[in-house]
Amino acid sequence: MPATSTSISTIEDEQLERYARHIVLKEIGGEGQRRLLASSVAVIGAGGIGSPALQYLAAAGIGRLRVIDDDRVDLANLQRQILFGTGDVGRPKTEAAGEALARLNPDPQVDTVEERLTAANVGALLDGSDLVVDGSDNVATRLIVSDHCTAARIPLVSASIGQFQVQIGTFRGWEPGLPCYRCFVGDAFDSDDCDSCSEVGVLGAASGLAGSWAAMEAIRAIVPFGEDPAGKLHVFDGLTPKLRTIKLVKDPGCRACGG
Repeated sequence: MPATSTSISTIEDEQLERYARHIVLKEIGGEGQRRLLASSVAVIGAGGIGSPALQYLAAAGIGRLRVIDDDRVDLANLQRQILFGTGDVGRPKTEAAGEALARLNPDPQVDTVEERLTAANVGALLDGSDLVVDGSDNVATRLIVSDHCTAARIPLVSASIGQFQVQIGTFRGWEPGLPCYRCFVGDAFDSDDCDSCSEVGVLGAASGLAGSWAAMEAIRAIVPFGEDPAGKLHVFDGLTPKLRTIKLVKDPGCRACGG
C-alpha cells in the first residue's frame, strides 16, 4: 500500500523540510519517509556504482548505511567515483566516503568496513540489513553476496556497468517463482574471462546512472512504490541509447534457491 502524507508525527521539524519533496509524493509520504529513516542498507563497494548510490541513499535519509570496501582512492577512480576528490587519493575509500556522507546528511548512521567481503565474513557484514546494494566489481563476490542474501532472505539490488552499458536487477530468490542472481549468471563463470573497467573502459556518467538507479530500487524495496521489479533485469545501452527489460526465470536446479 502506498504511504500517506499524513503519517508524519515522528519526523522532526528539520526533517520535514529536508525530506519535503519525498513527503509530498503520495507514493512515499510521511509513513514512507519514516520507513527510510528506520531502515538499514549495506552497500558493497564505494566505487563507480557505490559512490552515487551512497549519496542518494544518504540524502534520502536511510537510517543506517554500511559501506563495505577494502580499496583506496586512486587518481583513475575520480572520473566516475564522485564521492571522492583529488585530495582523497591514497585514502581508504570507506574513510573518505564516511566523511563525505556525513557532510551530505547527518541523519544516517554510517558504518564503514574496510574489509574485502568473502564467504567467511559475509554473514557478519550483511546480517541485520534490511536490504543489500551490490556494486562490487567481480562475479565471485556477487555470487557470495547473492547466495547469502537468498539464504538470509535479504532483498538484493544488483547493479553492474561495462563500457556504456548498465544492468540493474532486484532479487528475492527465496520467494516461489522468483530467481536469485545465481539463476541469472549460473555456476560456470570464469573469473579470468571477466573484463575489468581498467581493461575495457567505462563511461563515468554510466556509473552515475547505475548508482542512482540502484538507489531508487533500494528505496522502492523499502517503502515500497510502483511495480515490483523482482525477477526482471533492466539493461540500458548508452550507445543506442535504448532500454530493455528481460524477464528472468528461476532455475529449478539452482543450488542457492532451486528445489
